[in-house]
Amino acid sequence: MKPLLTLLLLTCALTAHAQDRAAAARQNQARALSELFAAAGLEYPPQELYLRAFKHERELEVWAGPRGKPLTKVKTYPFCAASGELGPKRQQGDLQVPEGFYTIDLFNPRSDYHLSIRVSYPNESDRLLGKKDPGGAIMVHGNCVSIGCIAIEDGPIEQLYVMTLDARTKMGRNVPIHIFPRRLDAEGLAALEQLPHATESLMAFWRSLEPGWRLFEETRRPPRASVDPKTGAYRVRPERQPKATSRTRAEPAAQETTGS
Repeated sequence: MKPLLTLLLLTCALTAHAQDRAAAARQNQARALSELFAAAGLEYPPQELYLRAFKHERELEVWAGPRGKPLTKVKTYPFCAASGELGPKRQQGDLQVPEGFYTIDLFNPRSDYHLSIRVSYPNESDRLLGKKDPGGAIMVHGNCVSIGCIAIEDGPIEQLYVMTLDARTKMGRNVPIHIFPRRLDAEGLAALEQLPHATESLMAFWRSLEPGWRLFEETRRPPRASVDPKTGAYRVRPERQPKATSRTRAEPAAQETTGS
């Protein structure tokens, strides 16, 4: 009975510590978040939040705004660690940071890396194109170490953790995060072609990500991404516009990976 009681007390203490860590992050960052969004001319929490990451540039961008309107860049957080090379994650243990269209689907206040938010890897494309065991538990976290995750410093992860959690509550859905090898303009694609490991299949994959980068550059609206169930290739389209009339025929359903 005594060991059971000890275990129960330890569990309660760890839970309380995790809750304290998340609560401390909110207390630490409340004023900074209010000022950050006010400087961008936005309400907090925002009606929409969108994250996109660029591995070559080692940057994580935060965009926000009113629902259905062009988004405004709020902040850019530099990576302080990211393992692997340019290219998607395909198996457990390859140390790769994924590339593709994901959402933030879990918040971990008990992280070994201060605080962490989970990227929804593997998605359907990763399962179809990856190895038998594609791996998982890909996070954006603090503590500046990486084994396939995106690491930012502890102060910034507190800020990102709280704003993403608050935005998810306001949005009523998971926050999208799109991860690119680099900015996919003509110069960026040309640079990718020069990489020693840039095979034809890898270039085809990167070109499938390009519409997602370009559509946002043109509209400041997160695009919709679905997955071809046979090939695993991404199909990227502008977000669905409101129907003009109730008689408008709906589009065929597709496997959504962006949460939008």
